[in-house]
Amino acid sequence: MAHSQDLPPGTLSELRQRYRIERERRVRPDGVRQYLGAEAEFGYYADDPYAGETAERAPVGDGVDAVVVGGGFGGILAGARLRQQGIGRVRVVEKGGDFGGTWYWNRYPGIHCDIESHVYLPMLDETGYVPRWKYAPGEEIRRHAVRIAEKFDLYADALFSTSVTSLSWDETTETWIVTTDRGDRFRATYVITATGTLSELKLPGIPGIETFRGHTFHTSRWDYAYTGGTPDGGLTGLADKRVGVVGTGATGVQVVPKLAEDAEHLYVFQRTPSTVDVRANRRTTARDVGADRHGWARERRDNFLRVTSGEDVEQDLVADRWTRSALLLEKLLPSFRRQGDRAAFEAAYEIADALKMNEIRARVEQIVTDPDTAGKLKPWYRYACKRPTFSDLYLQAFNRDNVTLVDTADTHGIERMTERGVVVGDTEYELDCLIFATGFSVGVSGIHSGRLPVHGRGGIRLQEAWAEEGPRTLHGFTCNGFPNLIQLGGVQSASSVNYTHVLDEHAVHAAALVAAAEAGNAVIEPSREAEDAWLAVLSEGAPDHAWFHAECTPGYYNAEGRGRPNGPTAYPHGAFAFHHLLKRWREESMGEVLRARTATQP
Repeated sequence: MAHSQDLPPGTLSELRQRYRIERERRVRPDGVRQYLGAEAEFGYYADDPYAGETAERAPVGDGVDAVVVGGGFGGILAGARLRQQGIGRVRVVEKGGDFGGTWYWNRYPGIHCDIESHVYLPMLDETGYVPRWKYAPGEEIRRHAVRIAEKFDLYADALFSTSVTSLSWDETTETWIVTTDRGDRFRATYVITATGTLSELKLPGIPGIETFRGHTFHTSRWDYAYTGGTPDGGLTGLADKRVGVVGTGATGVQVVPKLAEDAEHLYVFQRTPSTVDVRANRRTTARDVGADRHGWARERRDNFLRVTSGEDVEQDLVADRWTRSALLLEKLLPSFRRQGDRAAFEAAYEIADALKMNEIRARVEQIVTDPDTAGKLKPWYRYACKRPTFSDLYLQAFNRDNVTLVDTADTHGIERMTERGVVVGDTEYELDCLIFATGFSVGVSGIHSGRLPVHGRGGIRLQEAWAEEGPRTLHGFTCNGFPNLIQLGGVQSASSVNYTHVLDEHAVHAAALVAAAEAGNAVIEPSREAEDAWLAVLSEGAPDHAWFHAECTPGYYNAEGRGRPNGPTAYPHGAFAFHHLLKRWREESMGEVLRARTATQP
């Protein structure tokens, strides 16, 4: 733990003041309303630029044992774990043209994962695959998603280019009626939702944007027909183009270096700089990660989770910038193990935070040669205010003569657009193309947002059931009044920066519930008393993070400056402990949520 003598006198008070000033420069009164959804009537937003023309098919009207909503890693893992439990007909419904989820849609130049591939890619032990890079490129990750789906025969009953439009519980048959936007209406005994929280793209609502005569597109719908090239680069179509990028988060940090290589001129419009730490990507071998041992991937993945959840380990197997800065993830994750006196922890935490951010800012100075540009690229906020980024190419791109950084903090973002380009302050930047690296809206997809209506027993809608008290679940998976409905990656469980690990543990749990219900001819449904007991566990020891995020510079973590409320949103003792809790519960108490079936299924 860092100590105050590691910093010059007065540093913390000066930093607090600077952080406050920089925050106020960027906060906007319209908050999250500054963004538009994919329905915006401008730009290139092909529904699916990778699937080609959607093939016509007859509506499906059969019955399956389980339907999984979503074909990203959560849905793939749920399907695979159901197969391992011997469940017969498993249908995955996915709006994309193939499996992959995030990695299906995001194929922009430079895309990689920022979590080590040997812990990020799930089911490495089961598939026998060893990633080729420490941080895998997007196409390698997408291919691994397909590899799992093929191994566990998930293509057999899958429905692609299809979105579920409603889920309704039929008490008479004790099955779910599932409808889709392709006219399907079929039954499923169990429903597992794996729709993710970051799947709906968002666009900046810049005044005048609809008048721009140039080309625009979002990074999750990359227009290679316009740019040329592949995710590896070679964007020859931009050789004579003036290109602008809006967004300097994780996506912008990866795409800017590729655009800088090929565009005639690149303008990077930045409201808030990211923290950009060392990546040090490299080729790896099986020997590097001990892949010659049975269970090597699980061992490595568990080790990473323990480190980044605040647990003690004898050896850090991954040893990267995530694990080196693990302490600072405490404000990022509601589920982080905390020990000792709170006041002493907060004091030490702030010192460690300051030292880390000083290191990040010093790196900018060391790499960026122009002092004015370097000054604009320095992040002035606490480390956990934004998701950290990692690159050995991004900062270097600003040393190129064809790259211009346009700081928009004083104007709270781009002021307006004309038919020719972007206006910031007194300057109009003429562009041929503007690319939106603006990410995704948080929590607007799936059943929690209401976009996918779910009607349980008595026809009650899930949003109505949660309207007065907020979400009520057992372990974040199941709800009273909604039998045989299992939610993955939802609220009231535990989170990690390595989200695929969380999803896999959730998939294991969901499949075990289904298997137990099948074995006992039962229906899965917790009592309200079980939900109350779980809410009490979440409330006891819940972290006080609201003040921290309310003081952060605006971004999607704090609803563009509004902050993040406290409350029983996650298991407060760390993801590693949560996974062990689930395992014990399955061994000792799973019968508590099972009741005998009373209906004869059709």
